[in-house]
Formats: sequence, structure tokens, C-alpha cells
Amino acid sequence: MTANLDPIIHPVHRLRICAMLVAGSTLELSVIKDHLALSPSALSKQVAALVNAGYVKQERLGSDTRRVWLSMTRQGLRAYQGHVAALQEIVDSATAPTSD
Repeated sequence: MTANLDPIIHPVHRLRICAMLVAGSTLELSVIKDHLALSPSALSKQVAALVNAGYVKQERLGSDTRRVWLSMTRQGLRAYQGHVAALQEIVDSATAPTSD
């Protein structure tokens, strides 16, 4: 069950970044920073882990090179979907303890 939990995606901020990217396709880094209320250095660390794993693509689009855009890669989308499925399996298999 927990074998499918992805250690790269599992930290809560990375999970939230992935969820935002799956929902929004391509998002500007500043939008993610504002939504998660993370400092620039904390966000940079989380994004770097996702980029280094090949899960997120980071690029500068258009003429304004100060703006950074993030999107999920196919590999990242598969990893995210597998992670969410593993979490759902954990939730679905939970039973309330009985008291005797």
C-alpha cells in the first residue's frame, strides 16, 4: 500500500505544488508562492526537488525573463497520480478501532 507513496511528492508543500499544477496546467511561480504563502527560498527548495526528479518543468516564456512558469511533465503526472491513488487506498482501507 505505502510502496506507491512517492517520497519526492510526499512532503506537503510539494504535494500542494503538484496539485496546483495538475489543476492549472502551467502556472507562474509567483502565483504558487502567493497561494502557498512560502518564502522565496522555501519555494525554491521545493520546486528544485520536483525539477531535479523530472516531475516539473521550469521555463521562462515570452520576453519577460524574470517570470518563471512551472508545469508538470508526463513523468510527474504519472508519479502524482500514483501517489494520490496510494493515499486514497490508505484512506479507503482505514477502519475504526473497536473497543472490547
